[in-house]
Amino acid sequence: MAEADVTHNAIEGIYRADSRRVLATLIRLLDDFDLAEEALHDAFAAAVERWPLDGVPANPRAWLVSAGRFKAIDRMRRRARFDASLASIADRLAGTVAPPPDVDDGEVEDDRLRLIFTRCHPALAPDAQIALTLREVCGLTTEEIARAFLAPAPTLAQRIVRAKAKIRDARIPYQVPERTELPARLDTVLHVIYLVFNEGYSASSGTSLTRHDLSAEAIRLGRLLVELLPEPEATGLLALMLLHDARRAARASSAGDLLLLEEQDRSLWDRAQIAEGLRLVEQALRSRRFGPYTLQAAIAAVHAESPGAADTDWQQIVGLYDLLLRIDPSPVVELNRAAAVAMRDGPEAGLGLIDAILARGELTGYYLAHSARADLCRRLGRLDDARAAYERALSLTSQEPGRRFLRRRIDACRSD
Repeated sequence: MAEADVTHNAIEGIYRADSRRVLATLIRLLDDFDLAEEALHDAFAAAVERWPLDGVPANPRAWLVSAGRFKAIDRMRRRARFDASLASIADRLAGTVAPPPDVDDGEVEDDRLRLIFTRCHPALAPDAQIALTLREVCGLTTEEIARAFLAPAPTLAQRIVRAKAKIRDARIPYQVPERTELPARLDTVLHVIYLVFNEGYSASSGTSLTRHDLSAEAIRLGRLLVELLPEPEATGLLALMLLHDARRAARASSAGDLLLLEEQDRSLWDRAQIAEGLRLVEQALRSRRFGPYTLQAAIAAVHAESPGAADTDWQQIVGLYDLLLRIDPSPVVELNRAAAVAMRDGPEAGLGLIDAILARGELTGYYLAHSARADLCRRLGRLDDARAAYERALSLTSQEPGRRFLRRRIDACRSD
């Protein structure tokens, strides 16, 4: 491969891994999201031009931040020819610009969390806080965010537009709030990090089952949050992410096909991550101030400590879901509890619970509900019902590994 191609591949990799971090820092420095987004694109365009000649810099993120700032100043000065008020803004920005070696890469790291707290300001509606943060901070598409909310994409797009206007008009500061203000924003910040991890753990669309860049970023942000605010639920969320991510290597075959929990080679699970996750969930539980993330982590811990699906303590898992439903009721939690009941009491017991959820009109657009129903029908020998439910699930997902799994199950129902 030619050296120029190697450099361009490196730039693409840095864009995928670091562009949102660079954007977060540019937003802080420029105090303008739209200008920062333009600066980000300009910085990467400069990298495409310069790096094949000069080589990839030792600190690519710092280089991109500096290039982006200089490009933003140039852009503002060009616009100042038509709007004199922009000249003073360009001069102010120029006064804050340090040469590339002085850019603090540690600041670049911290800006992601700072931006999350800015976007989770209580002046914004909770759904808008989460949607805007997922879009700006984590780079999820509007369609991916809409799937996380089980809502139409145009609705989510309008929430994001309105939230950006609110931040601009209200001059919401770009900073981590004072310690006394942190608890009021913690729930939303935790929810954002949780949704980012979920999209990484099981991608809502595309050719891959997982997006390791997102799950790794969520874990990194979780660690930063625990350092900043070591509350039990922050610790519980970090434990939950570590315990789930520990199974990543075993969740797909060598061909990239989905493997269910009972099919996974548990020797591939990351035991170091499991040990850390178990320690953290025990720490959170001892506080007696835990919430839904810690309880989900406790459920994941039961799976992590079980040598196989048949040896899993399903009674304990159902009990934990019962507690989770009391403190954080949701149809998705009900669905997960129904699957655990099916493992404890048999498929007919679980099927009755899933049918009741679907009969209420909840989760009708959630492909995992129909896939779970199909599996229980299959186990009961009701193959026509199973095939119909698998086909319904297939119509609701665009994740290719999941679609291949569902097609195999549909074919198996037809051949049996």
